[in-house]
This record gives sequence, structure tokens and C-alpha cells, in this order.
Amino acid sequence: MPQNNPLAFRMRPRSIEEVVGQQHLVGEGKIIFRMVKAMQLSSMILYGPPGIGKTSIASAIAGSTKYAFRKLNAATDSKKDLQAVVEEAKFSGGIVLLLDEIHRLDKTKQDFLLPHLESGLITLIGATTENPFINTSPAIRSRAQIFQLEPLDEADIKTGLERALTDSDRGLGGFPVDIDDNAIDHFAHAAFGDLRSALNALELSVKSTDENADGRIHITLDIAEESMQMKSFSHDADGDMHYDVISAFQKSIRGSDVDAALLYAARLIEAGELTILCRRLLVIAYEDVGLANPQATERTVAAVQAANQLGLPEARIPLANAIIDLALSPKSNSAIEGIDAALADVRAGKSGIIPKHLKDAHYKGAEKLGHGNEYKFPHAYPNHWVAQQYLPDTLVGRRYYEAGVTGNYERALAENRRKREGK
Repeated sequence: MPQNNPLAFRMRPRSIEEVVGQQHLVGEGKIIFRMVKAMQLSSMILYGPPGIGKTSIASAIAGSTKYAFRKLNAATDSKKDLQAVVEEAKFSGGIVLLLDEIHRLDKTKQDFLLPHLESGLITLIGATTENPFINTSPAIRSRAQIFQLEPLDEADIKTGLERALTDSDRGLGGFPVDIDDNAIDHFAHAAFGDLRSALNALELSVKSTDENADGRIHITLDIAEESMQMKSFSHDADGDMHYDVISAFQKSIRGSDVDAALLYAARLIEAGELTILCRRLLVIAYEDVGLANPQATERTVAAVQAANQLGLPEARIPLANAIIDLALSPKSNSAIEGIDAALADVRAGKSGIIPKHLKDAHYKGAEKLGHGNEYKFPHAYPNHWVAQQYLPDTLVGRRYYEAGVTGNYERALAENRRKREGK
């Protein structure tokens, strides 16, 4: 293999046994291992963040099965490229096709490919960083199994690095390398689960470091840090990770874990996602804290206004105040549950007929229709309240709002309601 190819490319596994990590899929007895062993491949979609082995698994499958293996990109390669792969498959009896960015496969290419998937001429391995249940065509999804890959842990990264250091054919085994333990630890840690990033940083450090007096290439922690730098923060505003972080952020505040909430907020801030962070905080304030602490919702609105005026990086300060406030506040979702219950009745056609005494009476002839005739004006009665029917006849007694008991304010609302109902 040409040595001018990146190390990560050269070290791709040649068999299923060489795959680093993803043992829940390729470990002995697991689903992809079983497919390969039985030579019963089916089309699949591999879903996960960059650099964790989607292409590696595809090449390992091809290597273990001895099938021809081709790689195309759904976005940049043309229908003509697909046609060439199909023709080759007809000649060879079958091909494993890795189709990167499969979520970007357009309908023309899809329609061309589908019959060949059906016939088994092409075994498709789609790769994507985006959730295929959301972003991949249903026609493709229905013809493929979906497997989620996990970020590699540090032990997996170290395994991949050590293999590269000892492989004289494809790796760096031909170089006289001495690497400090803390240096290899840094490569594994700073890669954040991305083996490709770690391997390419390792190669840079080895090839850019001069031999010492003993003729050895000594890789220290300083060299590792310089070569690796800090991997760019992984966050795609349009990708699956974006929505996962937002989800984790709201759930952490809802669960009153202030530290987790600050961590996920920091990820959004680091990604420059000020607008979505502010919007989500407003939603959380009213949805999850709500009437348990109305003052906290007011403070959140003020914090969001301040953050938008300040911009980043200073916006992090009022936002942190709001996040801590909301996370440690008592929680109540009684308001959203109440409105959603009412909406459910309306959407089910149970809204009923408005009682006549509540109907608009501000026009000539309303009295003859009985509209507003028996309406009692609450402000004309003691304590500005009088008993009268407001719900439609078909919904009398229906309760949409059930007060929470976590906050003093909402407990006061509940007590006021009990007094009005004479309970």
C-alpha cells in the first residue's frame, strides 16, 4: 500500500477480527460477525460520529468475505459512477458498496440502486453521521438493517495506536519509535473517540520528529500535544448530535442536575449556538419550572434578553445564572399538561357548545337569541367571584389543570381554587 496515504487509511482492517471497538456488532457471536461467518450479508446502514469505524467495518466485511469492495459518496459521486459499480458487480458476481453520506442520496440515484439491492447484486453498506430514522429515505431504510456505532473508548484508541506502531507493512513499525506512556494517553484522550484523528496525529508526530543521538524517535507528551492539538469540538448544527445535546440539556434541568445542565450548555456555547440555547431556556422555564417558581421564569426572560444584547462570550454569564436558577428550582409541568389536555379534547371534537350566557352580546339582536342574558359579572360580587357555568354542557366537571405541590405559588393557586369550588 502506498506510504503517502494517511496512516488511518493504511491501517483499515483487512478482516472482521481486526476491527477496533464496536464489539456489540463485530464481536464473536454478534450480528455482523454472524453475517460474515455465514457469508449471508444483507444491506445495512452504519450510523455514528466521524472516525469511529464505519468505513473500517465495511472494508473488513469485504476482506473477510473476499467480495469486491467499492466506495462512493452519495452526494458527490454521480449516477454514472453507480452504473459502473453495477456493471462490475454483474461481471464479478456481486460487490460490497460503501455509500458514504447516504442521507444525501437523491431520488434518481436511489431509484437506480433499489432493484440491484433487491436482487442482491449489490450489498449496500450506507454510512452516515445523521440519524437514519430521520434523514434517510424510507425506501432505503426498508431494505437495510440499521446499526448504531458508538464512539471508541480510550482503550480502543490505544489498541489502534499500538497496532500502527508495530505494523511494519502498513504502519509505523519501520520507524525507531519510543513513545512515552503519557504521550499515547494524550493521543487516546484528546481524540474524543475518533481513531482516525489519533492515528493521523501519531503519524505527524513520528514523521516530524528528528532522531536523537541514539538514532531513536522519542515521542514525548509535549510532542503529542503539539501534533494532536485539541481536536475541534464536534458539533454539527444540522446533525443528530445537535439535537442530542439540546435534549440532554433540557432533561438535565428537568432532572435538577445543575452540573450536567452547565456541561451541555457549555457544549452549545462552544459551538456558537446562542440562539438555540436562549430559545430552549425559555421553553424550559415555562414547561418544566412553570408555576412552581414563576419568579424564575421572569428572571430567565431577563437573562435571555441580556444574553442577546451582550452576545458571546459575555452572554454565558446571565445564561449560567438562569441555568442554575432553573435547575435548582422546584418543578411543575401542570401548565403544559393542562393546555395539552384541553387541546386533546378540541382535536378529538369534544369542544362542545359555548353556553349562551357566555356568548358575545355586543350587537343588536343578541338578547333575542339569548346571548349573554344570564351572564353574571364577577366584579359585581364579593371577592370578585360568583358561581356560574363556564364549560360547555358536555364538559361540565372536566378538569384540565391539576395544581402541583412543589412550589408555594402553585399551592396558593390550588387553595384559591378549592375555596371557589366550596371544598
